[in-house]
Amino acid sequence: MDFHVTAYGPEVARILALDGGGQRIAPLVCDRRTPPAVRQALASVSARDLFPEAAEPAAPMAGLWPYFSAFDEAHALVDEPLTADGAYWHAIIHRQPDDANAEYWFREAGEHPIFGPLADDAEDILLRYADVAWSARPWDPFAFVEFCAHARLHPESAAERAAREIQRVEWQILFDHSARPH
Repeated sequence: MDFHVTAYGPEVARILALDGGGQRIAPLVCDRRTPPAVRQALASVSARDLFPEAAEPAAPMAGLWPYFSAFDEAHALVDEPLTADGAYWHAIIHRQPDDANAEYWFREAGEHPIFGPLADDAEDILLRYADVAWSARPWDPFAFVEFCAHARLHPESAAERAAREIQRVEWQILFDHSARPH
């Protein structure tokens, strides 16, 4: 996916520029080391102001927090999601690494519109890792939970690198989907 932070407005672009501009490859386990400047930037804006056209403004806002490893704040925003997007963010938060809870929230999210583009981008990533025996087509969030669980057990492996890259693409596609009106 071609991810352009400017598509979400100058404030979102400024916040994401604090670490990678939407290109950060986050760990598979929450490290909870969010820089104070990021916490301050995120706490100083409202979801409704950043995402006024989104079906559930808390959903893309919840996506900003885990991008910077601030999972507690993200969880509070989508603890009772109103849309499939909110449930999907809730699942992502729990995948790091509360796998059973993540699977519950993936069931709540159901068949999501990002599955097709995500499977395409994930397959492109997997092609670069010939020794990783996993297929992302069709996209199965439960299989990805298992793939991430396996990858966490093998730090610095090709599987771990692929999982982290796929996780970044998943974040980008879901952020784009949940931040825009549909």
